[in-house]
Amino acid sequence: MSDLLAARLQMALSLGFHIIFACIGMAMPFFMAVAHWRYIRTGKAVYRDLTRAWSRGVAIFFATGAVSGTVLSFELGLLWPGFMEKAGAVIGMPFSWEGSAFFLEAIALGIFLYGWDRLKPWVHWATGVVVGVSGVLSGIFVVCANAWMNSPAGFTLIDGRFENIDPFAAMFNPGWKAQVIHMLLAAFVSTGFAVAGVHAWLLRRDPRNAFHREALRIALAFGAGAALLQPISGDLSAKQASRHQPVKLAAMEAHFETQARAPLLIGGWPDEKTGTVAYGLRVPGLLSFLAKGDIDAVVPGLEAFPREDWPSVPIVHVAFQIMVGLGSWLAALGVAALALAKWRPSWFFHRRFLLLLALSAPLGYAALEAGWVVTEVGRQPWIIQDILRTRDALTPMPGLWIPFTLYAGVYLLLVFVVTWLMTRHIRTVKEQYPSARGEDGA
Repeated sequence: MSDLLAARLQMALSLGFHIIFACIGMAMPFFMAVAHWRYIRTGKAVYRDLTRAWSRGVAIFFATGAVSGTVLSFELGLLWPGFMEKAGAVIGMPFSWEGSAFFLEAIALGIFLYGWDRLKPWVHWATGVVVGVSGVLSGIFVVCANAWMNSPAGFTLIDGRFENIDPFAAMFNPGWKAQVIHMLLAAFVSTGFAVAGVHAWLLRRDPRNAFHREALRIALAFGAGAALLQPISGDLSAKQASRHQPVKLAAMEAHFETQARAPLLIGGWPDEKTGTVAYGLRVPGLLSFLAKGDIDAVVPGLEAFPREDWPSVPIVHVAFQIMVGLGSWLAALGVAALALAKWRPSWFFHRRFLLLLALSAPLGYAALEAGWVVTEVGRQPWIIQDILRTRDALTPMPGLWIPFTLYAGVYLLLVFVVTWLMTRHIRTVKEQYPSARGEDGA
């Protein structure tokens, strides 16, 4: 294994692990806040118990996310010193703001967890909202830094050095808005359907349980609503990629030849050597419309770019297809859920629909991971688009397969610990909360 591959795999492992907990930290506190708000307004014990149960889950995921996020901050400097040397002064601001948001989130979560029966109800509720808001801000700042890597701005490049630095222009670069919206919606889609799926599975065992019914309603409302908005943000992202990363867009669509009225490819397996795609379905003109807003517009193909600047087309294209396919399925499931809730409430809790929700629980996170593969692999071979190549930012330290192996072992251990903690928490819900046992749940 080459050092460059080992370093990239270590970053991929770290990012792929951390992003799950980051998204839970952005979305889950808002589920908790809605349940808490309903408890304050109605006094129903089921909402109190639901808030308490979810808050413990938030605490578990927050602790794990804090560990994995800290590891990532060290890896940037240890594995990619060339990147930090050049980019540190440009995008240091969003990273420092992210740290501030993280500390605020930790403080607010501590106050919320220990504030039961010690704070006034609305003050206690507000601390829970601060947990969610600070988690979202933390995610926004990190995504802004990543968006800068895709569409760098806020500096003048003079003899390979970054001069005339404007940190605000760098942070709010041309790609930040589309990427932030897409990421936030993805967090609520993935977490909403994951939480809904868990409670749907438990409802199949206990169909009349008010605790799981209310949990399912709240989580699915967030997940379904975000899933219906996600295609809009996808359109914004496609247009942004067309302007600032046209080679990534071409790889996403396995679009080899420059042409007007470019077709959108659904499915297919690309062959980089021959520049062909097998088994795909093409929709004429749709790629031109999505990329340029004009069905007759010319969309550059991969042939328009030097071969050494291509990302791995099969990986990027397949990951993009997985993301879009799973996202479309969850959007359709969201439409079905909203329709059933409004016009066929009895079907909403039907065992077959609950099974469908339970089986779909991990799909949002699968789409999330596929989307990050598109974002990161699609930028290769650049760590800063068109400015700094990944290989040139790599540390000269040899033997990088050793830390990769060690970190892989640590993350496997963390997966085991988190899985055990959450499984134990879910199994003991009935023991801890009366409404989960069907008592005082009205």
